[in-house]
Amino acid sequence: MIKEVGQTLQDYDRDGYTIFRNVLDPGLIAEASDHVAWLQAKHPDLNGEDLGTELVAGDPFWVRLVGDDRLLDIAELFLGPDLALFASHYISKPPFSGKAVLWHQDGAYWPLEPMRVITLWLAVDESTPENGCMRVIPGSHREALHELRQRDDVENVLGSESAVTVDESQAVDLVLSPGDVEVHHPNILHASNPNHSPKRRCGLTIRYIPTSTRITSDEQPFVSALLLRGRPGANVYQPFPTYIEGEHLPFSGSGGRG
Repeated sequence: MIKEVGQTLQDYDRDGYTIFRNVLDPGLIAEASDHVAWLQAKHPDLNGEDLGTELVAGDPFWVRLVGDDRLLDIAELFLGPDLALFASHYISKPPFSGKAVLWHQDGAYWPLEPMRVITLWLAVDESTPENGCMRVIPGSHREALHELRQRDDVENVLGSESAVTVDESQAVDLVLSPGDVEVHHPNILHASNPNHSPKRRCGLTIRYIPTSTRITSDEQPFVSALLLRGRPGANVYQPFPTYIEGEHLPFSGSGGRG
C-alpha cells in the first residue's frame, strides 16, 4: 500500500493529477445521487451545474460527505493533517445536454493565499467521453496561472476560459466509475464537453486547503469554509449544521434514515 501511495504521489507530481479507485462504497454514492435529485427538487431555479457554494455549509449530508475520513485521508497525503473545506460543487450534466466547461485552471478563480489547494473530483455517476468526462492536459500544472477571457459566444458553465491556446491532441479523458476519486492541481488545464449520451454525468468537486492557506475573500467566514480535521489555522469557519427532519435530506446516520 505504501508503494502504491508513493507511485500515486509521483504521478501527481509529474502529471498534475492522479486517480484513486473505489474510494467510497456504493451505499454512500447512492445517497449522493439521491442528494443531487433532492437538491434539484428543492432548488428548481438552479441547473444541475449550479449546485454548490452557498448551499454547502447548511446541508448536513453535504458536510458528512466532504468530511468522510476516506476523502480526508487522501487530502492529507497532499496537504498535511490540518484540513479545511474551501468549496464544493456538484456538476451534474443531464442526458443529451449539460453545458461544456471550457479549458481553464481552477486557481485563476480562487481567493486563496498561498494557492495551496487540491480538488478531489468524486464520481457520483460513471464518467466517460460520451457523457462529458473531465479532460486534462498532463503536465500543464507547471505553468503559471493564466489570465481569463470571457466567452459568451458558446454556452458554458464558467462563462470564461484561460487565455491560452490549448493543444487538445495532448488531452487525456478521465474515465471514472462511481466512487472513484480524481485529484488535481489548481494550475492544471482541464475542461469537459457537453453530455451527448442518454446517461447523466454527475461529479462532486471538493476543494480542500491546509488550514495555513488563507481565504482572502471579504466574506468571513467564507460561505462554504469548514474546519474538517486538525488545527484551525488562518481562517474563520462556518459552524456544522444540525440535521432537522423534514428540512434536510435523510441519510444513514442522520437520525432520519437507517
